[in-house]
Amino acid sequence: MPTILSVAEVIPPFEIKQEQAMDFARGIFTERFKDIERLLKAFQNGQIEKRHFAKDIEWFKKDHSFEEKNNAYIEAAVTLGKQAIEKCLSNRGFLARKVDFQEIDAIFYISSTGLATPSIEARIMNLLPFHSHTKRIPIWGLGCAGGAAGLSRAFEYCLAYPEAKVLVLSVELCSLTFQRNDLSKSNLIGTSLFADGIACALVCGNEANLNDIRRQKSFPSIINTQSTLMPDSLDVMGWDIKEQGLFVVFSRDIPRIIEDWLKPNVGEFLKSNQLELSDIDHFIAHPGGKKVIDAYIKSLSIPSAMTDVSLEVLRQYGNMSSATILFVLKRFMEMDIEAGSYGLCTALGPGFSSELLLVRWE
Repeated sequence: MPTILSVAEVIPPFEIKQEQAMDFARGIFTERFKDIERLLKAFQNGQIEKRHFAKDIEWFKKDHSFEEKNNAYIEAAVTLGKQAIEKCLSNRGFLARKVDFQEIDAIFYISSTGLATPSIEARIMNLLPFHSHTKRIPIWGLGCAGGAAGLSRAFEYCLAYPEAKVLVLSVELCSLTFQRNDLSKSNLIGTSLFADGIACALVCGNEANLNDIRRQKSFPSIINTQSTLMPDSLDVMGWDIKEQGLFVVFSRDIPRIIEDWLKPNVGEFLKSNQLELSDIDHFIAHPGGKKVIDAYIKSLSIPSAMTDVSLEVLRQYGNMSSATILFVLKRFMEMDIEAGSYGLCTALGPGFSSELLLVRWE
């Protein structure tokens, strides 16, 4: 089965404490909401301590055109995405040797927070010595589900080409979509939650000379995946695209939807792989928010300790959209996990949709 051999993350340069973000939001939203102090409790209740942005907080106090924000996205995505690829291919914590750029057969580029044609991975390929025939697969618009979906598509690619080495690069600069003049509750909640993050994973087919490049004793192999779309749920999560840019759509019903919908979805997936939820040792969940994590626990009836890693990533980095699950996965890969252990990766995104991956440490 295809194996995840390395994951690397890049932290954007500007750290914003949650108290700073709350004071910023108070200044923006006070005139719109008479009960602003009650609404600002979302910044505290979400248990996020800090986040990282591509620009400092002063930048967001001024109006910026869609063009200016998108140009900032392209510049930062190329710079930080390049760093993530370099770190992933030279991560000696996971790899016995550096993987050469020329060995990479395909790059899946994942993002939902900016637009670029030529796409970002093409721009990075002009800076790093990849083979000119490296396949490019940019995937846009899957939001928080994008990182898990990227791993799923890389899994399928490596099943078709078992000698392949594939990169999944996720770049999300959520802060650059911020709309100063959008005084909706969705934007207020988004301001309390979303952050910037960049991560890259190396996925290899089972004929890709794994013993030559792997350092650790056990790595997660992807056993199977499942993509699910909920009918008639287009208004749950996503963007409204207007003249000024991307405006967040974020339903307050997401935790309730998870509670009602996720368990049968997960149960069906595990049953198709002759497993039950009790067989899962590690829950590798995209932490969409504290309420989302609580909904995971309630819906699946799992011990809260199974979400500790996801909660810690949320606490330290916020919701970085598609990149977040790769941050979570990296922390599991740094653990000494016994061969034969099962993990379930789960992420939810626009559509409304879910991406599930079953992994086993080999």
